[in-house]
Amino acid sequence: MESQRSFLVIGLALVSFLLWQQWHVDYGPKPVEPAGTEQLESSPNEGVASAKPSNRTSEDVPVSTSQSTAQVPSADSASTRLISVSTDTLDLKIDLIGGDVVHADLKQFPVKQGSSQPYSLLRNNDQLYIAQSGLVGANGPDGSAQGRPRYSVTQESFKLEGDTLQVPMTWRNEAGIVVTKTFTFTRGNHNIDVTYSINNNTAQTANFQQYAQLKQVLAESDGNVFMPTYRGAAYSTEDERYDKYTFDDIEDKNLRETTPGGWVGMLEHYFVSAWVPPQDEVNKIYSRLIRNQYAIIGFTGEPINVASGESATLASQLYLGPKDQDELATIARGLDLTVDYGVLWWISQPLFKLLQFLHGLVGNWGLAIILITIIVKGIMYPLTKKQYESMAKLRNLAPKMQQLKERYGDDRQKMSQGMMDLYRKEKVNPMGGCFPLLLQMPIFLALYWVLMESVELRHAEFYLWITDLSVKDPFYVLPILTGASMYLLQKLQPNTISDPMQQKIMQWMPVMMSVFFLWFPAGLVLYWLISNVITLIQAKIIYASMEKRGIQTK
Repeated sequence: MESQRSFLVIGLALVSFLLWQQWHVDYGPKPVEPAGTEQLESSPNEGVASAKPSNRTSEDVPVSTSQSTAQVPSADSASTRLISVSTDTLDLKIDLIGGDVVHADLKQFPVKQGSSQPYSLLRNNDQLYIAQSGLVGANGPDGSAQGRPRYSVTQESFKLEGDTLQVPMTWRNEAGIVVTKTFTFTRGNHNIDVTYSINNNTAQTANFQQYAQLKQVLAESDGNVFMPTYRGAAYSTEDERYDKYTFDDIEDKNLRETTPGGWVGMLEHYFVSAWVPPQDEVNKIYSRLIRNQYAIIGFTGEPINVASGESATLASQLYLGPKDQDELATIARGLDLTVDYGVLWWISQPLFKLLQFLHGLVGNWGLAIILITIIVKGIMYPLTKKQYESMAKLRNLAPKMQQLKERYGDDRQKMSQGMMDLYRKEKVNPMGGCFPLLLQMPIFLALYWVLMESVELRHAEFYLWITDLSVKDPFYVLPILTGASMYLLQKLQPNTISDPMQQKIMQWMPVMMSVFFLWFPAGLVLYWLISNVITLIQAKIIYASMEKRGIQTK
């Protein structure tokens, strides 16, 4: 089995699998929605908040058993309910009803390269995607039968001037309960601290329970067959550091998990929103489908009792930003795994660290890709050499194999025994050509996902016409060069295939793969091109070495 042909066949099989996946998403059977999805549960411990503020009891928040009277929000316009917050990393809109983050722009990430318009992660429009939070429980303002609370603020806009910014919002009821919900922002950070300071000025003990959730309209993945990215929910428990929960999963079954710590999130290709509850408490993670239209994933914390005249504080964190592994790893266990490298994450993460290091040396992600390809191919050179030598020895045995076929004819048992004896006599391992390739494939696939998933490559320039390594080559130069390199590799390696149909397939393989590469991100095609060029050089060196030792290569 020839090395390059094996890579081409595997590559074609991978692309075919991706095509089948995309067809299944677009045209495959859709899951039957379970009956009773729209019926709402009434337990405060399962509390979830409304998608859009309303003056009536929210369909998302269970009615509290509290006898206290909550402040009823006035029927005002949305403009008077929204406050703006601006930091060096985020532009937010917070709704005073409920204190939900209903809009979030990522200021350092333009929606398109060269655009002045920032990428909107959260939005309160037809493509609803918001971050909600509040207090339920017997005395929680969000659990009141009269609707979600309206908070009051001292100003309509806030701007980060120093290293931190606090945005306090206050709610009080007639009975004497005062809740201050505070958002704390830090310069250079996409992580937001959310705290509730509770003062119980009533004559009785009051009960509260924190909840937070992410809600968005059901949507298809924003990936395609050539960039199979994930869009949907995810969560973490003590047992599972990272587990995806797709929109189809939410439609089929409500998630119910109880775990120490944990987190919940909504994922896009390069960005993530996540609620992180107190990691030293036991939290309940849930999902929900509202009106067969909105997907929710969230958590509820431990309920607390606040005695008369006493106060208490509850806290959580909200992350709104890029899938920055270094930053996410410091926030919660497993949150960095939202940079989804799949089952080979344990290989991909060290490769990404190496890619980061190389970028720090050369200051260009394209050059870093070239360098990491050279390093990886260099490390795997002994395996490649062993593979080529083993295949050459097998080719040299072809005349003797033909003699065995003529001697034993259709007697498969004797033929197999004769082949084993021949391999033993000539000291040839029939799997010697395949085994090194199998060892290389996990590294190849791991690096593929590194280049696919890493937000650092988004809008990253290379040179000349390659201004964004995360999108296809606009002039298709790299795919054409990659196809040419495949063709040269085919010519370099002797053809041992006798079937005419298989010969034609292999001849057209570089053309077929080049067509697929037309839509691949330029960074991936650059990697494959450099890998092919290095393989050509290595093959020349290996063949020259074998011929000097008397091993026939043709």
